[in-house]
Amino acid sequence: MKSLIRLSVVLGIVTSTLIRPSVKDMSALALSAEEVLQKLTPVPVFTITDQNGSPLVASIKKEGNENSSVAGVFISKSDADAFVEKLKGENPDLAATVKVVPVSLGEVYEMSQSSQNNQQKLQFAYVPIKRQVESAKILLEQNGQDVNQFNGVPLFMAKGGPDGGYLTIQRGEQQVIPMFFNKEDLQGMLERAKTQQPDVFSSVKIEVVNLEGVIKALEKDDDPFLEKIIFIPPRESLEFVQQLKQSGN
Repeated sequence: MKSLIRLSVVLGIVTSTLIRPSVKDMSALALSAEEVLQKLTPVPVFTITDQNGSPLVASIKKEGNENSSVAGVFISKSDADAFVEKLKGENPDLAATVKVVPVSLGEVYEMSQSSQNNQQKLQFAYVPIKRQVESAKILLEQNGQDVNQFNGVPLFMAKGGPDGGYLTIQRGEQQVIPMFFNKEDLQGMLERAKTQQPDVFSSVKIEVVNLEGVIKALEKDDDPFLEKIIFIPPRESLEFVQQLKQSGN
């Protein structure tokens, strides 16, 4: 690992180094299920549930006429609210019995893992923020990559320096690699960093990967890079959860 730059940023976090590993080269052993869970648990996501708290599911036919139950997991609460509003027009009786519920991404991961051992398999489909998908595709085009190959929930990382290392932040005594669900949140951090070290940050660019691929890599790969990554949820999600805490919910 090469320490390339050191700086501090006003965002409640401190950025410090750029390191080399590449997400594109992931493949081999793994973090434990508990370690994967620890990384996913701080991320709030949103589901639609019935009066009993069970996820609202859609039945989808797979090959061989086999049915599969799929529940939507929204990255944005606004998108989940919009889904319920649309449901009110299409099926008002059903809409009257459902609500938007914040859950941890770790909870979704646990349910997904336990469902794999059951005959009635429940699958989860992540619903990305449309604006972030559009930003991801623009970035891919700028980097000369095939836009059509991208699908899923985009995650944004900063990369730069002579060796093209990934930007890390200080978390306690550790250096960790932040993956942002919102490109704007990462850009805001970088803009503040540029005011402190404009020469260094003129070379920094943003790259994009998808959440689903990163989770699979966490499950399967033995790579120090994966141990260092953390997920930075959308600011609006964090603010919503904070409001819930303050109200005692």
